[in-house]
Amino acid sequence: MLIQFRFKNFKSFRDDTILDLSATKITEHSNRIISAGYEKLLPAAAIFGANASGKSNVIEAFRYMMTYVLESFSYGGDPDDKKNKSRKLKYTPFLFDGTSRDAESSFEVYFMDTEERGFKSYNYGFTLNQDGVMEEWLNSKAKTAREYKQVFYRNGDELDLSGLPSKSQELIRISLNREALIVSLGAKLKITKLKSIRDWFYNINFANFGNPYENVFLSSLIPEGFTEDKTVQNKVVAYFSSFDPSIVGFHVEVMKGENEESQNVKIDAIHRMVDGGTASIPLQEESDGTLKMFALYPVLQDTLDNGGVLIVDELNARLHPLLVRSFLITFLNPEINQKHAQLVFTTHDSWQLSNNLLRRDEIWFTEKDNSGVSALYSLADFVDEEGIKIRKDESYEKNYLLGKYGAIPALKNFDMFKEE
Repeated sequence: MLIQFRFKNFKSFRDDTILDLSATKITEHSNRIISAGYEKLLPAAAIFGANASGKSNVIEAFRYMMTYVLESFSYGGDPDDKKNKSRKLKYTPFLFDGTSRDAESSFEVYFMDTEERGFKSYNYGFTLNQDGVMEEWLNSKAKTAREYKQVFYRNGDELDLSGLPSKSQELIRISLNREALIVSLGAKLKITKLKSIRDWFYNINFANFGNPYENVFLSSLIPEGFTEDKTVQNKVVAYFSSFDPSIVGFHVEVMKGENEESQNVKIDAIHRMVDGGTASIPLQEESDGTLKMFALYPVLQDTLDNGGVLIVDELNARLHPLLVRSFLITFLNPEINQKHAQLVFTTHDSWQLSNNLLRRDEIWFTEKDNSGVSALYSLADFVDEEGIKIRKDESYEKNYLLGKYGAIPALKNFDMFKEE
């Protein structure tokens, strides 16, 4: 479970930025709070804001950190190797002032492992610049402990690996380079403590429906076991029936690809006809909303089954607000979400800003100032011009659209089309 994500100097976020899924002491919807050890966590965080305010950059910062953790063991090596250069993630600091563009970027998470693993908590982070990793740290604590203990700390060429087995320390010192993370390398070397950190990042699911290339990729994903297991297909039918009861089944045909190892899958959706019969329609000819819901099913299933984190950019795109609400309630309802999965998503859909749906500490806003600097803040922390915090009985949607909380576009009429 994600406790907190913190980053600095990434794209439009120049300053220290925190997305916190720790529950505050407010009283609304207390039944959904996840209690483990000394932590009280939330199942969801919804990020609202104007176009180009930085909503997607919060998601991209998290994805950047995850990708660096998963792949940096392969960075470094021959500086003239073009393949190596193309693999390495591009360094993307805030570019609109001379200091930040040359400064380090930092990424840090606090997270808790699953109940099966004892709800152990970790604090992991690193800083980097165009030359590579400058600092990296890992701390951990047991469920009942109050203080974190250091596992390792790295600052430039100085390494303190005292929290790792001695043989593992030697392997890391021999193999580590400036561009690789210790966690990434350690997981590759099968060091158990470091592999568990890598695996937590590996189990995060991302979906960006604002990216057309990723949208096509997501639409091609098939739920695990879908091609051969009728039980899985029936679960997908039940899922679809929540918004399109005309779909009563699927016809799946597996065809051989260009070689023995590859295969193509042809899926037809079976619809109920008004006269009682059925008709088959190729899945790819269904509506954009249906295709998006099909694309969301595998990551939703995986996240709920494993108690993971699902991060979705533009969840509301091509979906009716009531359908988005149903998707969100899947995470908010502890009877459905029994393994404490979490959802972080961006949206323009102010209809979800309901005090009957979300807690104030589950609502976040992004806003960009005149210098191009984005800020992220929670409704639970917001104070009005008189220094008063927002009450739980306010109309969040109405006040948001009136500009009370900021994070809305400053609009002008399209006067450029007016004839002189």
